[in-house]
Amino acid sequence: MDLSELEKKLLAAARCNPPGDQVPYAFETRIMARLASATRIDEWTWWTRAFWRAAAACAAVAMLCSAWSLLPSVLRTSNAANDLEQAVWASVDEADLTW
Repeated sequence: MDLSELEKKLLAAARCNPPGDQVPYAFETRIMARLASATRIDEWTWWTRAFWRAAAACAAVAMLCSAWSLLPSVLRTSNAANDLEQAVWASVDEADLTW
């Protein structure tokens, strides 16, 4: 529905029903002034909050990964660097064999 059409319908309905005596003086003026002065929600605020939270989570994951990588090799069950080196040198050692 078009907003201008809705506004016309609401104003026509309001004109059909005049306000009673129980409404304070200039009540509608105060309400309209408050609506006009309402602050708009900035969409960038939500994005920046989300990015800062994501940055904090990424920093925590990075700290955990760096702490895990600095653990002594004694605590690890296998040493991937030694296993890789042995696999590479094993193929070089077998190259010396004659066919």
